[in-house]
Amino acid sequence: MHIYSTDGEQMKYMLVGAVNLLALNKSAIDALNVFPVPDGDTGTNMYLTLLAGVKQARQVENGKISDVTAAVAQGCLMGARGNSGVILSQVFSGFAQALEGYSSAGAADIARAFACGAGKAYRAVSKPVEGTILTVCRETAVGLEKAAVRSKDPVRVFVLGYRAASRALARTPEQLPVLQEAGVVDAGGKGLVVILEGIIQALKDAASRRNIELFDLAASQQKEFIGSRALDITADIEFTYCTEFILMGHNIPMDTLRQELTPYGDCLLVVGDDRAAKVHIHSNHPGLVLECGLKYGAMQSVQISNMEEQNHHSTGISEVKPLGVIAVGAGEGIATILQSMGVDIVIEGGQTMNPSAEQLLAGVNSIGAQSVLLLPNNKNILLSARQVVNLTDKKVHVVPALTIPQAIAALLAYNPYASAAENVAKMESSLGEVRTGEVTMAVRDAVIEGKIITKGDYIGMADDRLVAVNHRLDALLSDLLQEMVDENTGLVTFYYGAGMTGVVAQEVTGRLQEEFKGLDFELHYGGQPLYQFIISVE
Repeated sequence: MHIYSTDGEQMKYMLVGAVNLLALNKSAIDALNVFPVPDGDTGTNMYLTLLAGVKQARQVENGKISDVTAAVAQGCLMGARGNSGVILSQVFSGFAQALEGYSSAGAADIARAFACGAGKAYRAVSKPVEGTILTVCRETAVGLEKAAVRSKDPVRVFVLGYRAASRALARTPEQLPVLQEAGVVDAGGKGLVVILEGIIQALKDAASRRNIELFDLAASQQKEFIGSRALDITADIEFTYCTEFILMGHNIPMDTLRQELTPYGDCLLVVGDDRAAKVHIHSNHPGLVLECGLKYGAMQSVQISNMEEQNHHSTGISEVKPLGVIAVGAGEGIATILQSMGVDIVIEGGQTMNPSAEQLLAGVNSIGAQSVLLLPNNKNILLSARQVVNLTDKKVHVVPALTIPQAIAALLAYNPYASAAENVAKMESSLGEVRTGEVTMAVRDAVIEGKIITKGDYIGMADDRLVAVNHRLDALLSDLLQEMVDENTGLVTFYYGAGMTGVVAQEVTGRLQEEFKGLDFELHYGGQPLYQFIISVE
């Protein structure tokens, strides 16, 4: 049986085959991580993105390919997770645009539509990099177009396109030295190759009239996937007043100030240096907090906010406020800190847990605010966050914080009484004032940038660059800080993860305090998964 024209029902069948094969291979794709850390998520992100698209396509009742591809594109856009998911959604968006108004499509139409999708994917990325999924997309489009000239058989056309994609994938390490050094191919490109293979298998099954069912691993393996979680802002508030100020002076005793303020409340942050310190605390006695600060200098930018009143606003009891804040974060402690600094809703996510554009959009729409500041706090969530801007009538401003320390630095500059534009400018300018360190454990042997890594070693990253490897945590942290601190460093803040006790964290940071005399150290519970420590250096 030969099928030379593809309608909507056949397109659904092909996409089910693609998402099913992606489901079976997503863990292997996740493992194609340049760094041997336990946070590979490309396969999972692409699977969840395509699954959302396929689910929406299956709701289309007519057999027009234009309606089915439009539904796939919309579903993928809303379900897009991570950079690879956003890029995949753009491929389907361009594909749908090229087939608008078509009842069915031939091989040449499919090839042209894929080329349109590849072009849109390139345009979605501000600085396209060769040796990635983008390269594989482009080479696939070229392969499909050449094949469509030679044959009208969709199976043969997709087979030739798949071969072009496979060749492009095999060349990705030659184009990106970091892939070659790690001994892997590009994970996003591999995901696309698997999708094409799934389509081919589905076409062969269709020719033999074999029925296939959708594998919905999002329903059967919920523990692997993250959902949106807004913090419960209706809970009882123990400390009523959020008190913030900047203290200007000479020889401000930072440690003494922290110790004296600690009994007055919680969520205490004292950052800066001995000439200018930013103080943030939740307290029932803001007057005592201010009196304590006045002993050591002059105050500027004093803000005292009644959080119970803000709670009423956020739950709809009062009118909509001008500005709201959404941030992405993983870990109970991280979420609490973000909320204490003015974030209205924390979307649960981060490494391996990239929220979809739809989840971010739901958070935006649930805030009683006219404008929203959105902090993705992860480079793999930034593209999804930017998609939200065009998905809602609210004015959404993405503050491009890529790490939790950057988010906290930005929130220290946040002023709920200023305009969105003023806040974005100040918050963005603060992002460069902090460096981010991360400590995790290697999941495989590897050699990265000349460093020999053995499975189980601790790995130290500084601003997303591997700088230290050691089998001992305290030695690793020492090496990492030696790389990160300089003569301008005043404060090092540690956020310890879910897999570490406070006692151990205090012991480790205590030894570092002895080694790095002259620096102020702070320790907070982050509760983040996978990473023993997230470190802020400023």
